[in-house]
Amino acid sequence: MKTIIYTIVLLFTTIVSLAQQDAQFTQYMYNTININPAYAGSRGALSIFALHRAQWVGLNGAPVTNALSVNTPLKNSRVGLGLTIINDKIGPVQENMISGDFSYTIPTSDQVSLSFGIKATANLFDLDVAKLNPVDDDPALHDYNNKFSPNIGVGVYLHSQKAYVGLSVPNFIETNRYDDNEVAIFKEKINYYLIAGYILDLNSTLKFKPALLTKLVEGAPLQVDLSGALMFNEKLTIGLSYRWSAAVSAMVGFQISDAIYIGYGYDLETTRLDNYNSGSHEIFLRYELFKNNDKITTQRFF
Repeated sequence: MKTIIYTIVLLFTTIVSLAQQDAQFTQYMYNTININPAYAGSRGALSIFALHRAQWVGLNGAPVTNALSVNTPLKNSRVGLGLTIINDKIGPVQENMISGDFSYTIPTSDQVSLSFGIKATANLFDLDVAKLNPVDDDPALHDYNNKFSPNIGVGVYLHSQKAYVGLSVPNFIETNRYDDNEVAIFKEKINYYLIAGYILDLNSTLKFKPALLTKLVEGAPLQVDLSGALMFNEKLTIGLSYRWSAAVSAMVGFQISDAIYIGYGYDLETTRLDNYNSGSHEIFLRYELFKNNDKITTQRFF
């Protein structure tokens, strides 16, 4: 029985280890709070963000991710606060993560600020044994029904109205999800992130923003996401992204009003997985209130 469980869990672990550890997002530039707690409050508004991602559509047991976050600066202070809830499903595994973020911002000049952040996360890990179709019931597997584990992370975020760069480690604690004879075969590893972006004014109605995300995980290839987006009249955004040796993506967004922004992204695999799925879809909505124009905030682009 343990050999069967080892093989099945190892299969899903291989997918997660090679493709992603933390939940993966194509439109990461709009969802920075998920990977860097120092981002909390940096937009100078109460920002509410909701996202749905269906990855590798058509592949049985493929990842499906839902995310909801809220972050805001505290009035008349340098403190920012955030709360993020993520539901991530892949095969028989489901994870629910609730994170609280705290940031403190120091102005380094009239145009540039440096933010430091701390993230505290509660993780609930659930293994649906019924989906494994076990021949015999293994009581040990029932220990993974909403199993709780804590985590903590940190980040730094240097930003202005034209550019940003950030370094972060959202989860410092490596958690063993399933052990067999003291060998971890499903392990949550440390993810290291570097992000950067810049806004270039091409003319009075057209802006261009290149962006970069790199992610390093032990035992997996370095992930590099490169993207470029054009914004027309501060309303319509169209962009392309390339995930190194993994996927190409198209992105579109529209600023419906000063408060509401919606976006959609589509990924097409460049690996052999392309033969088994019809791509990945990602849609999000951002709603903002109580904008503080006195704070340095990178409107709309990041």
